[in-house]
Amino acid sequence: MGKIVAKNVITRKPGHLYYVDGKGNVCEAKMARGGKRKKKAKKPAKRKKKR
Repeated sequence: MGKIVAKNVITRKPGHLYYVDGKGNVCEAKMARGGKRKKKAKKPAKRKKKR
């Protein structure tokens, strides 16, 4: 697990991945699938039980 070196150094963009490269620079890469909020799935209607 990595260590947190500094907080709030850069402003993060949705759909981007941030990492520290071998030289110690912070790099930004666009994620292949990311940045979009998922829609909430609708729950099926409950059926009444017959007695």
